[in-house]
Amino acid sequence: MTDRASTTPEARRLEGLWSGDFGDDYVDRNTDFSHRRAFWASALRERRMTRVLEVGCNIGGNLEWIADDAAYRLVVGVDVNTRALRGLRTRVPSARAVESPARALPFRDRAFDLVFTMGVLIHQPDDTLSQVMGEMVRCSRRWVLCGEYFAPEPTEVAYRSQEGALFKRDYGRLFCEASPDLTMTDTGFLSRRDGWDDVTWWLLERR
Repeated sequence: MTDRASTTPEARRLEGLWSGDFGDDYVDRNTDFSHRRAFWASALRERRMTRVLEVGCNIGGNLEWIADDAAYRLVVGVDVNTRALRGLRTRVPSARAVESPARALPFRDRAFDLVFTMGVLIHQPDDTLSQVMGEMVRCSRRWVLCGEYFAPEPTEVAYRSQEGALFKRDYGRLFCEASPDLTMTDTGFLSRRDGWDDVTWWLLERR
């Protein structure tokens, strides 16, 4: 069994990047999430969830639309960047902010109804991507959702002068291949026209 706390030099490098000045600059650039309300209202409608975890939550641009619904009793955001977590506490006071790497989530098995990422798996190196995805599945009782850049085969994309910092992949397929108890239930595309960043999303359910 893989040690959840184990890591590699490349993972440490990228975690240091996102927890430092590079990550702070990302937080400062991304502050307007008003367009995301419609997606979350649609994605969560008629799906019974009360406990939700976002891995890589930034300042809560997704969680604010979830925590706004009184039906959600526990809303948690995890990030490695302390500035982002301070922003989450301000923006979504009802959410719990937790500092942790995505590869070793500090929660019990199946602690949440939904575990999700939005633009986070794309920044995981090959050598820890499976750990991060495995942690998401481990912590989910029923639903796993990710919104990421799609490519049929792994494709590295240049990102702000950093090597090995952004990858397009078929993340939905990777989840299904790694976790046979997951079934794809829905997928879609969020375009720049709609205020997103040409993101493909996949919703998977545990059998």
